[in-house]
Amino acid sequence: MKEQMLPAEGKLGILLPGLGAVASTMIAGVIASRKGLSKPIGSLTQTGHIELGEGKGDRYPLIKDFVPLASLDEVVFGGWDIYEDNVYQAASHARVLDQHLLNAIRPELETIKPMKAVFDRDYVKNLDGTFIKQSATKWEAAQELIRDIETFKKENNVSRVVIVWTGSTEKYLEQSAVHETIASFEAGLKNNDAAIAPSMVYAYAAVSIGVPFINGAPNLTTDIPAIVQLARKTKTPIGGKDFKTGQTLMKTIVAPGLAARSLGVNGWFSTNILGNRDGLVLDDEENFKTKEVSKLGVLEDILRPDLHPDLYGELYHKIRINYYPPHGDNKESWDNIDIFGWLNYPMQIKINFLCRDSILAAPIVLDLALFADLAQRAGMYGVQDWLSFYLKSPQTQAGEPAENDIFKQLNTLKQTLLGMMQEQTPQAPAVNRAKATEAII
Repeated sequence: MKEQMLPAEGKLGILLPGLGAVASTMIAGVIASRKGLSKPIGSLTQTGHIELGEGKGDRYPLIKDFVPLASLDEVVFGGWDIYEDNVYQAASHARVLDQHLLNAIRPELETIKPMKAVFDRDYVKNLDGTFIKQSATKWEAAQELIRDIETFKKENNVSRVVIVWTGSTEKYLEQSAVHETIASFEAGLKNNDAAIAPSMVYAYAAVSIGVPFINGAPNLTTDIPAIVQLARKTKTPIGGKDFKTGQTLMKTIVAPGLAARSLGVNGWFSTNILGNRDGLVLDDEENFKTKEVSKLGVLEDILRPDLHPDLYGELYHKIRINYYPPHGDNKESWDNIDIFGWLNYPMQIKINFLCRDSILAAPIVLDLALFADLAQRAGMYGVQDWLSFYLKSPQTQAGEPAENDIFKQLNTLKQTLLGMMQEQTPQAPAVNRAKATEAII
């Protein structure tokens, strides 16, 4: 694979459907990092290291020095939004970043203006888009998106493009006949089938022309057979879904520790308050259900009550999200965890996480974009389940169970990078192997 990998030559275009708080925070952060005003903290591609096997030289290089990622200096941003604000205006309205920082990079942010979005209010009832395409059919909308991508590439002189969905959570939708094959999906686009969500139109447009597409929301989008089949046909990387931030991030850190110690869990109650656009969208019951389904599966996948019925067979898991405008993008989550240990004696864990949703999500968007581009240049296509580290509800290869333990996910990601570069897996120190052998004897 290493010999066949294409170099990261030329500019990389990162297109984002939804230029709101998350997207504008990520873009501003990259530009600020370029200018030396800040550092890309939280980005594994920029600050993370990887351990190499035996050999000479640096055994713990930065990931960006180990694999041929696109340089931040060679990244160009664009996207679509249902409002006409440029990225400086969007970031100012989001109130995530300090206004002094935004003013320092204002000229760069103001040049990034959205293209008209594909929007269907039936999927996001609490938003009322004003900057939207007036396509006669969803098929025509997809063709317009394809033209947008091609125009963006030409006007910005970029050689490659990736798309990461940073738009709102759409209403809950289950897979149906229109999603089964490429042919049925294309017929549905032409017939304006109500079961085809806007995010699916973006995914189809991208994948049909070989542009990698990663879904950052819990929507049913790339995880339908038609898009998976199309990705294989056009040899395009896809993946998703739902950025792992906030409360779910804490669950994937804490739950593996409880499981490692064989501590039981009777109940896990989670509630959140947030006041950004995401909170407004999730204030609608149908949109909340999409998010709830995404979040609920995490504990079951990690704790495996089917294997450990005495520890987790009676686990009660409850999730609440409340829209609270005064908090803006500052999400606050509370977790009450009822656990039990030796002789069934009960204990409790309380977690109060005061986080910044877009600050946690921004580096995820950047990493997913850079890794999706790397995957395509490495000849990897279809579902990129090695990127599960970044996602709440990881899309996997057909029939494969999802892995939600963040530590196992990180190991898989790094093993994939080592495999790309044909590096050996680091070996355990000889002293540890000797002690293990001695213990067995």
